[in-house]
Amino acid sequence: MPSQQDIKRRINSVRGTRKITRAMELVASAKLRRAQERIEHLRPYAQGMRRLMSQAARRAGQLRGIPLLEERETMSRAAVVVVTGDRGLAGAFNVNILRRGYEVAERLAAEGAGEVVFVPVGKKGAGTLRFRGLPIDHAFQGFSSEPTFADAQIVAEHVTRRFVEGELDRVVVVYNAFKSVIEQKVTEEQLLPVPRQVVEDDDDDPDTEPEFSKALAFFEPEPGDLLSDLLPTYVDTTLYRALLESAAAEHAARRTAMRNATDNAGTLIGDLTLAMNRARQASITQEILEVVAGADALS
Repeated sequence: MPSQQDIKRRINSVRGTRKITRAMELVASAKLRRAQERIEHLRPYAQGMRRLMSQAARRAGQLRGIPLLEERETMSRAAVVVVTGDRGLAGAFNVNILRRGYEVAERLAAEGAGEVVFVPVGKKGAGTLRFRGLPIDHAFQGFSSEPTFADAQIVAEHVTRRFVEGELDRVVVVYNAFKSVIEQKVTEEQLLPVPRQVVEDDDDDPDTEPEFSKALAFFEPEPGDLLSDLLPTYVDTTLYRALLESAAAEHAARRTAMRNATDNAGTLIGDLTLAMNRARQASITQEILEVVAGADALS
């Protein structure tokens, strides 16, 4: 049975760990609030861009000759962009994303992709993929916690350039979508070629569409040229949204993990305190027995 001093040292150690996990929980909560605000600010812009692309597509009539919409007849090489975190201590956050990334890669191979490569965004994803010996086209890291639009542009420029040059035939992004503090959903989305339904979506629902969107619009330059110019920005925005969603989901997962760790530390401290009291009681009882035995021996 451990001595009182051993149990006391362990209690002090667990208390120190609880302070750390509690501090990390508070930091994750603060970062989560900021990430939620950034997502809310991005949504109107993303909705407006998609509406403008839809209007330009309807005016353009035909969508041939636009590189980012080009569906390749054969898929010789595909890429899976997996958006993970740069740090751990977030429960199964990174594991779930990578597991879905493996599934997407297997499905692309089954659909005829001759080679499937990964584009990890986040240190944890890159490290795991390298450990497994899977092909990595390019790795990005250092901005998973607080991504900026410039960070998204760097990733988007890389995959877009390789797609236009014919080095990639399809690009799918896998990320953890933020639903609420207690719910995050692993999501996959085709990034390139841009799905036709994105630009052909004619959403005239008055409950979701502002009235001014139905007004007659004139485009300068021509609608087809405008759509070609908007699509790269759409890819940037889509990746930026994925990065923001992933950041918020990571903070939420870390907050939950650290809260559970703090609660578990409190439970462990209670159990250790009880064990220490029992050890103290046993020690006192042993001393009393020794005194009584000594007194009996003298008498």
